[in-house]
Amino acid sequence: MILSTLILAPIAAALLTLAVPKTWGKPVALVGALATLALCMPLWQGFNPAQSGLQLAESYNWLPALGVNFTLGIDGIAVGLLLLNNLLTPLVVLAAWREDRNPRAFMACLLGLAGLVNGVFVATDFILFYVFFEASLIPLYLLIGLWGGQNRVYAALKFFLYTFAGSVLMLVAGLYLGTQAGTFNFSQWVSFTHGLPVALQVTLFLAFLAAFAVKIPMWPVHTWLPDAHVQAPTAGSVILAGVLLKLGAYGLLRFNLPLFPEATALLGPYLMWAGAIAVVYAALVAWVQTDIKKLIAYSSVSHMGIVTMGLFSGTEEGLHGALLIMLNHGIVSAGLFLIIGVIYERLHTREMQNLGGLAALMPGYAFALVVLMLAAVALPGTNGFVGEFLGLAGSFPASPWATALATTGVIFGAVYMLIFTRAILFQSPSRFVAEHRDQLPDLSLREWVVFLPLLALVPLLGVKPHLAMDLWREPVAALVAQPAPATPPVVEPITTGTAVSVTQVISATMPIATVSASLPQ
Repeated sequence: MILSTLILAPIAAALLTLAVPKTWGKPVALVGALATLALCMPLWQGFNPAQSGLQLAESYNWLPALGVNFTLGIDGIAVGLLLLNNLLTPLVVLAAWREDRNPRAFMACLLGLAGLVNGVFVATDFILFYVFFEASLIPLYLLIGLWGGQNRVYAALKFFLYTFAGSVLMLVAGLYLGTQAGTFNFSQWVSFTHGLPVALQVTLFLAFLAAFAVKIPMWPVHTWLPDAHVQAPTAGSVILAGVLLKLGAYGLLRFNLPLFPEATALLGPYLMWAGAIAVVYAALVAWVQTDIKKLIAYSSVSHMGIVTMGLFSGTEEGLHGALLIMLNHGIVSAGLFLIIGVIYERLHTREMQNLGGLAALMPGYAFALVVLMLAAVALPGTNGFVGEFLGLAGSFPASPWATALATTGVIFGAVYMLIFTRAILFQSPSRFVAEHRDQLPDLSLREWVVFLPLLALVPLLGVKPHLAMDLWREPVAALVAQPAPATPPVVEPITTGTAVSVTQVISATMPIATVSASLPQ
């Protein structure tokens, strides 16, 4: 029952938050978020990382006439992301404590989003996964569209349309696989998909990729993210960067990599290059930003580029690195967006030229920013280092030149983060800061409570990354040791340096016409 409770508890708390009197809304939301986090403790204790396969499984009848059930289960990959999601939720509720524009609805959106994202991580039925995957767009759309900045409507629509459009192809592919395999439990699809011709594998791979690439976001379908971050309220940016960007990578781990090994071998080298381009391109764009929130937004695109490379590297090191970056980026980017939110709450500006000298005025704030900045640039000893090192080391055997390109992006990342830190903390205070220095108290007790868990995790996971890696060793080993396909592939998988012929590319798109025709009428 624990997995279904993790879905229902925050959603019930969201409904209760809407129902109670206005003055009770925030305390009820905080209690609901903390209660959901507490529910993760039995999850942690009851999970056995040495056991392969799904654990704590639940199954309930949902749509039996269609062969669709409410089936849940977790492995080590899901456990880490569940803990991240449910840790960040009470922190963003506390961070948004001063929100006075319909605060009950604001808090309800945060709690509802937490419950729906939990559903994505524990669903094992494709239809259920799709429902949670798409429904999670709605609360964030409302957070951006109702509580965002001046161009919030444009940013919210762009976010929704980009992320929703790709999912339509995933739905078609999932319906095809479900009807052909005789079950919508995607954990049982492997034996069916490994026997498919490579051309059909490529088609289905691309259909799922269309949904997940936008969510990561991969280059060049990343353009919605900076607009969404800039216009979103601080709490929305924290959840977007901390958790929602991980849904795309999680989808690749659940569908593309285990279900379509030949398609992964065929297309993986090109996706690694797309990841490398994202690392460098986003780092260079971040370098020239003057809006510090947009700078952190592009840095997220850059970091997730290494995740893409690690996922498609085909090595245990690369996969471990990708998962560590996913977890640690959720911690560090959440902290950085909270850092920006503190200043915006006090001064209502995010422009670098309006800041400066805050180290002297706000020493506690400066300490938090420097710790998070050092983690963002992957300083050894911080949680950012091990993930990036493993991600790049694991990618090198598969694509040395792409890895070399991505490594230059890591250097650029250190440059723009150091510029960002100097501009805010150590350069001479701007006239704007001098005029508003009475509005710059140091971090309050509430703000310290928000930052301390994140700051503690930076050295803890930097020195002891095995605390996270031990959770997912078994599923990572299973992904690397893919079983042999049931039938020989139509097209031999390629290696780095070879090219795909035009005939292969065209043939890969042909089976899509048979997908909709094979669905039940």
